[in-house]
Parts: sequence; C-alpha cells; structure tokens
Amino acid sequence: MIEINNESAIEVDETVLQRLTAFNLAELHVSPDAEVAIVLVDEGAMEALHVQWMDEPGPTDVLSFPMDELRPGTPDRPTPPGLLGDIVLCPQVAEAQAQTAGHSLMDELILLTTHGLLHLLGFDHAEPDEEREMFGLQKSLIQGFAHAERRR
Repeated sequence: MIEINNESAIEVDETVLQRLTAFNLAELHVSPDAEVAIVLVDEGAMEALHVQWMDEPGPTDVLSFPMDELRPGTPDRPTPPGLLGDIVLCPQVAEAQAQTAGHSLMDELILLTTHGLLHLLGFDHAEPDEEREMFGLQKSLIQGFAHAERRR
C-alpha cells in the first residue's frame, strides 16, 4: 500500500509517484502489500525534521524513516508484507535542484523518491562501495521506470 500526502504548496502529479513506487517495489521484489508513505512538505516543515532527526540546519530534499527494516527480496523469495516507512520530500528544495540539473521538478521528485525508497530498504551511500551500489541501482530503477512510462 502506497499512501501519498501532499502538504506542500506545490502541485505534484501524485499518480506518477504512486506508479514509480509500485514499479520500484516490484523490481526490488518487495511485497505489493508492504506499506510506504510519501509526504510532501514545505521548507519550514522539512527544516524542522532535518534539525530534529539529522541535527543539521536548513531544509533538505528528502528524508527517509524506515520502520520494519525490510530488505529487497529475490524472485524466489520476495520480501514479505510489512511497514517500510516514510519518505518525506520537499518540492521547493527539489525545484531548485531540478533547475540546477536542467530537468523538470517531476524528474527530480522521481530521483528523490527512488533514493528515499532505497534508504528505507537499507541502502546507504556513506562509503564508496555503498555509494556505487546504491546510485547504480537508483539509476537502473529510474531508467526502467522511464521505459515503462513510455510504453504506457
């Protein structure tokens, strides 16, 4: 179950985030009954979360709050249902990053949602090997989703 709640002042196509998350969960062999919440918040709310949970000032683009410590499955052994956790996105920060990167806000939110989901599933990028693995998987998932969207 994928729940999306846009509490920000920026309109976002939530159906794209819904399809993206469902696609990524399927690609990672996670039960479609796993629960994930995606919340979009304004800069003030994101800054408060960033300070509270990361002890860092200012708003950030994405925060992930894992719950049941679920990990990706395999085709033979998918991840069972459970509570994956919450992904919190800040569209205002994402918009600035999208402009710098030269792509759309939706492209940036796709990247950030995928990144946040990988964090929920235990991936990290603190070490070079972890970063290569996580960012490689992130790129592959985003490309796969883009291909699937073109075929819709």
